[in-house]
Amino acid sequence: MKTKPAELILSLAVLGLGIATAIGTSRLPSAGGYARIGPNVAPAAIAGGLILLGVWLLYETLSGGWRNAIADDPAERGEHRFTPGAFIWVSAGLFAQIVLIHRAGFVLAQAALFCCVARGFGSGKWPRDLAIGCLLGLLVFFFFVKFLNVNLPAGWLKPILGGAGI
Repeated sequence: MKTKPAELILSLAVLGLGIATAIGTSRLPSAGGYARIGPNVAPAAIAGGLILLGVWLLYETLSGGWRNAIADDPAERGEHRFTPGAFIWVSAGLFAQIVLIHRAGFVLAQAALFCCVARGFGSGKWPRDLAIGCLLGLLVFFFFVKFLNVNLPAGWLKPILGGAGI
C-alpha cells in the first residue's frame, strides 16, 4: 500500500509540534512553589504526548497507512454534500450575532442566530424559530446572569429585564 502524502504531512506536523512544544517548555523555569510543581509540568506532559502521538502516526503511515482511516468520499462516510445556502445562512447568523450582541443585547442576538441556523437547516417557519430563539436566549441569559453571576448585555430588552445584565 502506497503512503498517502496527507498522512505523512500530518504525522510530521504533529511530531514537529511536539518537538517545538518541548523546546519551548525547556525554556520555562522548573522551580516549584508551595506544591513543588513548576510551570513547566503541564506543557512538558503535553509535549511528551504530542511526540508520542507523532511517532505513532508516523509509524502507522510508513507501515502501510493509518488503520481504520475514514474514507475520503463524503458519500461513503454517510455525510450530506456541502450546501452553500446552508453555509451562508449559518455564517449570516454568526455575523448577525457579532453585530447585534452589544447593540440589541444577548437575547435578541441569540434569537437572530437561532433563526438563521434553523433556516440553514431547512426551516421555513421564521416566526416560530424567532420565538424559540428568544426563549432559549432568555433561559441562557438568566442562567448566566442569575446563577453564574456573569453579566451579559441586556440591550434593547433592558426595560423588560430590569436589573439583569449590563
